[in-house]
Amino acid sequence: MKWTRGPVIGRGSSATVYLATTTATGDRFAVKSTNLSTSVSLQKEQHILSQLNSPNIISYKGHDISYNTYNLHMEYAPNGTISDMIKKHGGSLDECLIRSYTHQILMGLDYLHMNNIVHCDIKCQNVLVCENGVKIGDFGCAKFVENRGNRAFSGTPVFMAPEVVRGEEQGFEADVWALGCVVIEMATGFNPWPEIDDPISGLYRIGYSGEVPELPRWLSPEGKDFLEVCLRRDARERCTVKELLRHPFVVGVKEFAKNSPTSVLNQDFWGCLEVPETSPETTQIVEISGESPVERIRWLVKDSPLCLPNWIDEEGWIMIRSDQIEESLKIS
Repeated sequence: MKWTRGPVIGRGSSATVYLATTTATGDRFAVKSTNLSTSVSLQKEQHILSQLNSPNIISYKGHDISYNTYNLHMEYAPNGTISDMIKKHGGSLDECLIRSYTHQILMGLDYLHMNNIVHCDIKCQNVLVCENGVKIGDFGCAKFVENRGNRAFSGTPVFMAPEVVRGEEQGFEADVWALGCVVIEMATGFNPWPEIDDPISGLYRIGYSGEVPELPRWLSPEGKDFLEVCLRRDARERCTVKELLRHPFVVGVKEFAKNSPTSVLNQDFWGCLEVPETSPETTQIVEISGESPVERIRWLVKDSPLCLPNWIDEEGWIMIRSDQIEESLKIS
């Protein structure tokens, strides 16, 4: 397929996303590109995404190599991410929209978990807003639950579950914890720990304090109960995604055929986003073994000075990735 690379519409820790058009038809799609020599993470993402087929997962369109650049072709989301929608709505979303988005994210997670995939980096920046609903994207941190021996934990630390920070496990339960953090972010516009300004003490608090994020006071009783069952510190006590799909907070939710406000739909939202010249995130593999709690937390912030003064802004956080490509993949 011949295609033309257009403007930059996003930058990540290890790749740049462009708007692209097919030469023959003019159809638009997104291209995530990086230098071939450093494309292991992007190849892993392609390996996983190419096997997925769900209306709640961003669609795979293909991949190629051009001029020593590895390109991953994906569905174009003209309305950006949930983070962008929060900004467009003045800093938070109303509960009706939160319920709808949460239900759609749950549907995507249910598909992933049924196929033994943990996303490992669920957050508003990684959920894309398309004209027919929201879809989970960015599978650079995703892994298979069968790969228990892999001690390289992935994700954005401020959204990590306590057991992940402690270096114990990163299973389906970690995605459920992150979903609870996403609901808080949609309701408040902030990450789940906005009152902490020091990353080291913050990570220690997540992993070892016994505390949970504060629930938004204005949420309905159903919303607060939903968060409580997502944010239980003991991973074994959290609800599964299938159980959450039966929770009153999302049962009976009518999905939005169009995402309000309507004016956002009728413009090239990604094209008007301000794109920074450099990414504030750095990519890192973290091998967590039997160190003390202090050593594990030092690993999480190691070699990442950009994140140290910026706990409140999630964009200042390192994104920890595992660059190991899985050798086998079976999707039902």
